[in-house]
Amino acid sequence: MEVVLIELLPQLVFPIGESSHVAAARRGASEMARALSFDETHIGRVAIIVTEAATNILKHASHGSLLVRDVSQNGPVGINARIDAGIEIIALDSGPGIANLNASLCDGVSTAGSPGTGLGAMQRLSEHFDAYTVPGRGSVFCMTVRASANGAPATAALLGAVCLPIASEEVCGDSWHAEMSGRALSVMVADGLGHGPDARVASQAALLALKGRGAMSPTRLLELAHEAARPTRGAAVAAARIDFDQGLVSFAGVGNISASIHGPDARRQMMSHNGIVGHNVRKIQEFSFPWTPDSILILHSDGLGTHWDLQSYLGLAHRHPALIAAILYRDHARPRDDACIVVIKNDLSTLGQP
Repeated sequence: MEVVLIELLPQLVFPIGESSHVAAARRGASEMARALSFDETHIGRVAIIVTEAATNILKHASHGSLLVRDVSQNGPVGINARIDAGIEIIALDSGPGIANLNASLCDGVSTAGSPGTGLGAMQRLSEHFDAYTVPGRGSVFCMTVRASANGAPATAALLGAVCLPIASEEVCGDSWHAEMSGRALSVMVADGLGHGPDARVASQAALLALKGRGAMSPTRLLELAHEAARPTRGAAVAAARIDFDQGLVSFAGVGNISASIHGPDARRQMMSHNGIVGHNVRKIQEFSFPWTPDSILILHSDGLGTHWDLQSYLGLAHRHPALIAAILYRDHARPRDDACIVVIKNDLSTLGQP
């Protein structure tokens, strides 16, 4: 069955630097949960996780951010069938980090004179919990709450994303869309020229090419995106398709969307051609690369700097893609541009399943 892993509701970011910010984050996350038809019990779980995560930032790091994203998965395009509603909460800071994470997750352990139940509560109330912390380099926690006890359907991939506007804008000019079709995943990232609503219109128009067409090649998707974006100001666009059975990833790009495949010992950069989708596309060229169980695909707009090295973060490649995207955003986002980062890796729990 086709599963749509789409940027649904806009991702929310809440700066955490004083006690009033905790209430604002709790209120915003609870409103998203209510919009996704969470019941009161699950809305309460979201509120507690956000409160504990924000309070933890204040106590240990003084300031940081909470990112809240709709991670619902839908059925086939054209059918109004939400498979499962979910919310992802990411807490990130650049504080002192945690020397012994496992000990800190035990109730009663605290380094700030508190009851020591915050991290443990965050873990217990989440369907999914993951963390990455380095002493002296900060901490990132990722929690997911699902509206249904059944959880999200199994796919062959894990996906994480951060897509946020420049501080002066309310909407992001960058966008992304992904779809599972059988045992293959297609993803597109688009960066509308400029910022604000008009850039958003351009990037969203380009992404219409993928909706319901997960089986098409990246080349064909870019051709369709070029036609769809003609009435707009245009965008930089990249498309990739991972075939998990064949062990192959195909890629095509126009403009300055960066794409790379990461393995244990190497990083392979994918090449895009110059141009503006919707206006000036001289050449679309598709490239193919091997895909292995430990491969990681990272695509991002130019709102993220290029001088980052995944291998410099010890053990990060083994964490959830959402943590990878959040840490790259925290450490390398350019403050004067929208930023979109999409990270995909194999869901090893489903590989080999029919």
